[in-house]
This record gives sequence, C-alpha cells and structure tokens, in this order.
Amino acid sequence: MPAKILVLYYSSYGHVEAMADAVAEGARAAGAEVHVKRVPELVPDEVAQAAAYQRDLAVPIATVDELPGYDAILFGTPTRYGAMAAQMKNFIDQTGGLWSENRLVGKAAGVFVSTGSQHGGQESTILGFHTVLLHLGMVVVGLPYSFAGLNRMDEVGGGSPYGASTLSGSDDARRPSALELDGARFQGRHVATIAGKLAA
Repeated sequence: MPAKILVLYYSSYGHVEAMADAVAEGARAAGAEVHVKRVPELVPDEVAQAAAYQRDLAVPIATVDELPGYDAILFGTPTRYGAMAAQMKNFIDQTGGLWSENRLVGKAAGVFVSTGSQHGGQESTILGFHTVLLHLGMVVVGLPYSFAGLNRMDEVGGGSPYGASTLSGSDDARRPSALELDGARFQGRHVATIAGKLAA
C-alpha cells in the first residue's frame, strides 16, 4: 500500500500554496497517495478582500478529525513574527483530543514556510512548529543536505536542514524560485519515503 500523505497549508498571497503544490508533486513522485488541503481562514472576508488575499477555493478545507487517517502530514505556513500564522496555530490547537489518545504518535511530519525576507524567521518558525509536532508524538523530518541546493551560494534563496522555504519579499512580489520549489519537491519525496517505511 502506498503511503497516504496530507499536505496541509495556509497561504495568504499564494507563496505557501505554490510550495504546497511542489511538496505534493515530490510526494507523488515517491509513489504516495497525496491529498492537498488548507486550514480555515480566520480573517473576515471583507478584510481578506481589502488585503488582496489570494485564496484557491477549489482546495478543500481539512478537519482535525481526519488527521489520524494519514501516514504523514506536511504542514505549510507563512511566518508571522518568527512563528506560524494564527490560522495554522488555531487548527493545530484543536488537536487536543488526538493528543490525549496518541492518535498522531509515530506519524511522519515536515514543515515548509514562506517569509518576507532572508532573515524573516524561516528557521524559528519551522523549529517552533517542530516543538508542537514533538508534543503530538510525530516523527519530524527535515530537508537533509542530500538536497544539494542547500549548499548553493550563487543566489538568494530559502531552505534549511529544518525544512523547505521561500522568500516573498516585503511587497510579496517575489514568487518561489526554481531552487526553492526543488527543495519543496525533495522534502515531499523524502517525507513520503520515510512515511512508507514507518507504515510498513
């Protein structure tokens, strides 16, 4: 049986969504059954519209109760002051029932993010998210240096051993680069491969 993977994200301006698509592509390349879903929006519609949020309403919204049905979950979030977005944290904070019943223990998990700048909190956001995943008993999987792109020095780009990331720029005009998308695909494939081994 192929590993069943959930790519779960929140995205305001499409950067994390683009990374989620690449993560899903990488997981599928490893033979996994992949589902891409988003967490609910908390911002009122009028505020989201005024801020020009980009939302793909065709992507289904996940529920907390479905999480135990997956072998692995890859979480994508923009950074807010060096931590995950409130929309993602609100969703995660509803997993108390799963935590109390050990429903996520032993499942693989990874994190990918978007920040406004090189030093906008990519690593702190992912590491902070890892703390939550460890409390849930999940097996944290990063982006290893076997992804050669982590050693590139010829361009500005996101990505660290903790997980894939992209830089949006302060005006959100920069889109994920080919290098960053490659990192996301690699992480998706890597998590799916490990999830398959754990499930077996």
